[in-house]
Amino acid sequence: MRHRVHTFKVGRTSSHRRAMLANMVSSLIEHGQITTSLVKAKEARRFAEKLVTMAKSDNVHHRRLAVARIHDKSAVKKLFDEIAPKYMERQGGYTRILKLGKRIGDATEMSILQWVESAPAAAPAATEEK
Repeated sequence: MRHRVHTFKVGRTSSHRRAMLANMVSSLIEHGQITTSLVKAKEARRFAEKLVTMAKSDNVHHRRLAVARIHDKSAVKKLFDEIAPKYMERQGGYTRILKLGKRIGDATEMSILQWVESAPAAAPAATEEK
């Protein structure tokens, strides 16, 4: 039985999958968005959102765990110093997936994985004239 088993294997061994996801999330942190297949984007989203939740409580232990998972110290620094503080008031849902359609070569469903902007700016109050 596969009760509560949730992972997309994406046709790779476990070590290759971990390395691929670490590289994808590192690129997401560095560039703000990545273009990839839908299945990879869904799995990278799970990985990235766990890292942001970890980064919201900034301490040495969580920084070391993040470095152990994505192996890029500059990406970890940016995650803890720039990205996580934007989402302090948000309880999850830090990324979005935008579907692009099928890739020409093999008809794989493509998508963009990107960060959701932090809390939207309050709209200016409309003044009523009498």
